[in-house]
Amino acid sequence: MTDFGEDDFFVASLKGVIAKINPSARVIDITHRLPSFNIKVGSFVLVSSYKYFPSRTVFLVVVDPGVGTSRKILIAETDNYFFVAPNNGVLSLALEEEGIKQLREVSNQNYFLPELSRTFEGRDKMAPVAAWLSRGISCEEFGPEMTSYKKFTAEKPQIKRNEIIGRILYIDKFGNLITNIPEGMIELIQKKTGKKELSLTIEDKEITSFEQSYSSVKKGELLFLVGSVGLIEIAAKESSAAQKLKIKNGDKVKIIVRSQE
Repeated sequence: MTDFGEDDFFVASLKGVIAKINPSARVIDITHRLPSFNIKVGSFVLVSSYKYFPSRTVFLVVVDPGVGTSRKILIAETDNYFFVAPNNGVLSLALEEEGIKQLREVSNQNYFLPELSRTFEGRDKMAPVAAWLSRGISCEEFGPEMTSYKKFTAEKPQIKRNEIIGRILYIDKFGNLITNIPEGMIELIQKKTGKKELSLTIEDKEITSFEQSYSSVKKGELLFLVGSVGLIEIAAKESSAAQKLKIKNGDKVKIIVRSQE
């Protein structure tokens, strides 16, 4: 998973390095279209997808605005997976869910490419390390143990009286706006207030259709629903909610629980 896009030689170079070291490795792309340098979006996409992969999968995650600086490269071994990434917070959400067995700084040059550039450590260091891991090389071989890793604290939604206040976490290809509000928080506030009717407000626009599916309203109409990762998302049937509402990541969203009229 990278922010490299698919128009240049970057992704092909990573795959070539892996194939050379482990020709039998099965390489699956999560995405290479992450917003450039956006560590938080990368962390969200990873946490939304990694758990559907087989145990012992090696995840190579390259969103690296600090390439060529003193920032470290990290291997994280968890109860189920391996992660190779710059130590810049991109693994924050996944490692928060996983049981960490060990963290290692990637520093053993024996597992790097023989010629190193200053601007493409994903190819020269991270991809070969991921490939050697897939061949069964132990994490201990790659460098010294680390006791911590860089992480960001994700902003949590809050309940205030009869309102849930959250943020937009991610905008998908369809223009759906995924919030940080989990389904369980809706159930909690409904139980707390004894009210069932919901409305959602974002950028002074009120949406009253809380539905089970995208097709429950007329074409072009806005709705909100529980999405595939268990979070509330805002959508427009066969259209882009992001374009209709002119919304960006981080914008505030509010869900209000009201008495049934």
